[in-house]
Amino acid sequence: MHRKLRMGMVGGGKDAFIGAIHRIAAQMDGLIEVTSGALSIHEDVARLSGEMLFLSPDRTYLNFEEMMEKESKLPSDKKIDFVTIVTPNFAHFAPAMLALDKGFHVVIEKPIAFTLDEARQLKKKVNETGLILCLTHTYSGYPMVKQAKQMIKNNALGKIRKIWVEYPQGWLSKLTEREGNVQAAWRTDPKRSGKSGCMGDIGTHAAHLAEYISGLKITKICADLNIVVEGRSLDDDGNVLLKFDNGAAGVLMASQVAAGEENALRIRIYGEKGGMEWRQEEPNSLILRWLDQPTQIFRAGVGYKEPLSSFATHNLRTPGGHPEGYLEAFGNIYRNFAQTLSARIDGTQPSAESLDFPGVEDGIRGMAFIDGVVASSLTKDKWYDHQVEM
Repeated sequence: MHRKLRMGMVGGGKDAFIGAIHRIAAQMDGLIEVTSGALSIHEDVARLSGEMLFLSPDRTYLNFEEMMEKESKLPSDKKIDFVTIVTPNFAHFAPAMLALDKGFHVVIEKPIAFTLDEARQLKKKVNETGLILCLTHTYSGYPMVKQAKQMIKNNALGKIRKIWVEYPQGWLSKLTEREGNVQAAWRTDPKRSGKSGCMGDIGTHAAHLAEYISGLKITKICADLNIVVEGRSLDDDGNVLLKFDNGAAGVLMASQVAAGEENALRIRIYGEKGGMEWRQEEPNSLILRWLDQPTQIFRAGVGYKEPLSSFATHNLRTPGGHPEGYLEAFGNIYRNFAQTLSARIDGTQPSAESLDFPGVEDGIRGMAFIDGVVASSLTKDKWYDHQVEM
């Protein structure tokens, strides 16, 4: 590729938190430029947001339908290559389907859709078109997460027996959705967020991380969802027992009423030979605990006698001692997607490391997880079968 990939954005206008994160991540490596957008459903916000991003007025659109239609008719050296969708959950499906219909690849903020049926429809459309869909499960972009995945894949821990994953936050400890907090308002609204609050928002991140690192699939769920803050419409706390397809047992906890916590995502995985631990708030370290030898700490950016895996080093950006965090992990997902798409355009084969980003199947499993924990929490049965049909 002798040019940058051209990106159009749906949502993410002025003052939108996740839209700015996506733009920073997309442009971190100089492989992508934002050239058009339908940035808000409000005309004045859409226009002002386009001006702030220095978009051409004729490529600042007032709705995603107009953007897809007009962009699809531009010459090949002008039109966008892909669309990034950063709207609230209920508004993911329609722009994603239309983008694929118009021949655009898609990057979509998690969750992939509003319902499991919509997610499956997107998979069918992706299969029909042959286009690429990238889902931004951010935490899979951290170098030491990728190191952990490769070590388990190479049987470093032996057969996996136990997985603990937790994601406590404290930002919804009060009824802030009624105090002007826009982010809280849509995330706690069933009409915009979906059938689950906390589990749909951050529990899915924990479930994805458990499956991504371990290489295993969740097959059974026993869930208890809670609404702790009086007056809230969706769960803000939950605990889930898990069974995996190799027989391993798991525990998943997610809470947005853990007062004082920030984004304390943590995972521990234990096998026959030892265990490993990774924490999102200390992302450069991977702790390894062995049955018959001292504890080790692998650090991102540091060379070892036995080097880190190519999947970890491919996603490293700075020397040891310089923290790489949330933005860099997000940037890694965009870079891998961009390298894969650029190879597609050039007619070449992307590397295995570049192909390592979440896609539509991860999106389906995320929506199935939401359905599963809600169904399990409502039933009197102990276990809910979690067989996911693609």
